[in-house]
Amino acid sequence: MTRPAVEPLAVPTTDAGLPVSRPPANFVPVRSWRLDSLDGLSALRRELGAVLGQAEPGADAGLAQTPEKVVLVASELATNALEHGLPPTVVSLSRDDDLWLLDIADHERGVPPVYAGERIPGAGGMGLHLARQLALDVGWYTTGTTKNVWVTFPVDRHHGGDAPLR
Repeated sequence: MTRPAVEPLAVPTTDAGLPVSRPPANFVPVRSWRLDSLDGLSALRRELGAVLGQAEPGADAGLAQTPEKVVLVASELATNALEHGLPPTVVSLSRDDDLWLLDIADHERGVPPVYAGERIPGAGGMGLHLARQLALDVGWYTTGTTKNVWVTFPVDRHHGGDAPLR
């Protein structure tokens, strides 16, 4: 008897082209930041970079290394959440053996993320575009009180990736 073909499960997406999905399981929380305004972004970038073992400021690593990618995407997505969502914005960093997980939550759960497409530098609206270009995986979901966008990155063992999980 021939079994019927199984159709792949359709994952709903938004206009942002992001799958509506939860992040992978088995991540261990590392650190979180609560942001009530754009004023908290500098501290987020600095502290996140320190946790990830980012190269010293002024080092010419560019976006070749994972820590720089994570800090850039976290900053862009947190800015989106602060500008288009409801405060507070919570940025959470978690890790498993091989991946970093960033989860950015705001309290405007009724409005899905909007992908602005490619734009010229300085025009704004680059957060989701950069996340889609630089991260391994991107998705979003809602909870009872928040809308969350999540991204994963490989652990870069040359820049603080060897740090033990807490």
